[in-house]
Amino acid sequence: MLTSPALPQWLNTLWQRLGRYQRLWPLISFGSGIFSFLLVNRQQTLGAWLAVALLVTWLALTLEALWQWRKPSNARSKLPRMVTTFLTQMTHQETLFFCLPFFLVTTVWTSPQAVFTGLLLLAALVSVLDPCYFALAERHRWLYFAFHGLCVLVLMLVSLPLLIHLTTGESLLLAALALPVVSLPSLANLFHPRGIISWLALIGLAVLLGAGTWLSRGWIPPATLWIDASALSPAFDESARRPRGTMPLTAQAVRSRGLYAYTAIHAPRGLNERIYHVWRHDGEVVDRIALTIRGVPGHGYRAWSHKRNFGRDVAGHWRIDVVTDAGQQIGVIRFRVGTSKAGVEQADGHLRTPPGIGWLHPAGMEGDRSAPTGH
Repeated sequence: MLTSPALPQWLNTLWQRLGRYQRLWPLISFGSGIFSFLLVNRQQTLGAWLAVALLVTWLALTLEALWQWRKPSNARSKLPRMVTTFLTQMTHQETLFFCLPFFLVTTVWTSPQAVFTGLLLLAALVSVLDPCYFALAERHRWLYFAFHGLCVLVLMLVSLPLLIHLTTGESLLLAALALPVVSLPSLANLFHPRGIISWLALIGLAVLLGAGTWLSRGWIPPATLWIDASALSPAFDESARRPRGTMPLTAQAVRSRGLYAYTAIHAPRGLNERIYHVWRHDGEVVDRIALTIRGVPGHGYRAWSHKRNFGRDVAGHWRIDVVTDAGQQIGVIRFRVGTSKAGVEQADGHLRTPPGIGWLHPAGMEGDRSAPTGH
């Protein structure tokens, strides 16, 4: 690792010693990210403080970018870019590996959300591959600053619901509004605006980044909400707050008895959020039922909707999208209604846990009920 004559000897020595363990930082970041995710699920206050520490680090990096733009070239050499890039790389790694588990759990992989989470996985891979990362930092500065902005965005999406109990929609809106402000020093460092016109164009570009983020919210998973378990049933035990009963999913049975859709949704403690069960028949929306969930410790917040009127044309493929008030998809329940009992599915009230979720919360479910009824 290179030294710099612009740095004091003791700092050069420290820089050399850190360089010996440079290859260990990705493993440390990955381990601390997984640990932070598990810690947030069991002790959310402490996990929120970890997010605060990362936000403070981002503030320092933003101020450093502003310092680089404000100072002449001879003053910039006092903080060599290689040092800044190394420290930024560690922060990128910690941020991505802290946030990634949330997005891996909440992503609906059959939806456009898979593209966003795939981009995060690619960013995490680049952050641990030194040749790729330093090439990005040195040769493609515009892409490097976009990388920086992506990390800021995902950190806000994870930390704001945990820290100040904003809904996922409010967190996304605030992140979209903050993104132009956070990006402006980096964009100024990249484009070096000189006159009023260039400054207005730069501000307009920053605003477009924020607007694009909000308009693409359907592609972004709600980082702190996910379905722990779901079920379909012909009846519901309100005292035990559990689905019950068995019924073949035939057109006649569904029309006569209706159908309950049950979801146990994980939400951060203290969070109040409105969600919707959107019932679709062969792709067409036929009902949209509002529910309110409240974040509690334990396995999940129990919310269910009851659809009674299915109409005459009920056979076919059905889907219940569980979405936030802002339109971010939390999960989906699929089933098919047949015309006869032969080979049809059963609504049996059996709780189904999405793959990879069950290990997160071995405890029983908690939470108040939420049970609006559809038409």
